[in-house]
Amino acid sequence: MFQKFRYYILMHLVIFMWGFTGILGKLIHIDAQYLVWHRILIAFLSLLIGLYFLKMPMRIHNRKAMLKVFGTGIIVALHWITFYSAIKLSTASLGILCLSTATLHVTWIEPIVFKKKFSWIEFLFGALVIFGIYFVSSDFDETQYLALGLGLVSALCAGFFSVFNAKLAEEVPSSAITLHEMGIGLVFLSGMLLYNGKLDSNLFNMSGSDFAWLLFLGICCTSFAFVATIEVMKKLGAFTVSLSINLEPVYTILLAIPILHEDELLNGNFYAGSAMIIVVVIANAIYKSKMRERELKRAQS
Repeated sequence: MFQKFRYYILMHLVIFMWGFTGILGKLIHIDAQYLVWHRILIAFLSLLIGLYFLKMPMRIHNRKAMLKVFGTGIIVALHWITFYSAIKLSTASLGILCLSTATLHVTWIEPIVFKKKFSWIEFLFGALVIFGIYFVSSDFDETQYLALGLGLVSALCAGFFSVFNAKLAEEVPSSAITLHEMGIGLVFLSGMLLYNGKLDSNLFNMSGSDFAWLLFLGICCTSFAFVATIEVMKKLGAFTVSLSINLEPVYTILLAIPILHEDELLNGNFYAGSAMIIVVVIANAIYKSKMRERELKRAQS
């Protein structure tokens, strides 16, 4: 009993760290592309060391799967760039709230990738999320609308790589997938910075606090969180973990109030829309779990 309780604590610690990643977008005072470059580099190196000592799989032998991982790694990099760009332009609360809609994108991407039947109930959940976003953005200016657009693109990317990784995990160990995606993301972003003339000494121009937060972001919030999630999922099950992850925007919004004082920037409509979106996302996760339980029972009968 105590051991299971310990894994619940670990799970919420990981979700807390993920919730804190949005806050770090504000606390780290460097360009969003530079921030993501450092996050991926630190995550890649620490994950490489961690997987080696934990003796977890790191290689991908299937060439076809490697090509798929290559494409997904680019999507992961684009997801983080748009996510942190949205936060830099607006607030951490808006960035993470947009990201929470990724699970709704999964509802239409998953049937295509896994050749499953489309669900109109899940489509209804998506429509309710749009209504929630209308509340959130009711008093936005031009810059905030741009941030909203980038945040929603980030969520779309997150939906794509979540489904693609789930499909890839059927034939490749998840540890190897993540390690290669970090490496590919790093190469892609380096090329992007080189093309834009930003791969220069400014990449390392930062304060001591920025560097410390980047280490925390790359090691704790990325590498450690990934390994810990695998262990927690083994003990508590995929549904418990996936449902609990939907609390991430709640953690971020609660953290943003005392740390960033975002309550002074956001109005009642934002919080009403946020509550609606979070409730819909959690309801969607519960519904999908029930449907999968029914499918499993039918398959066994």
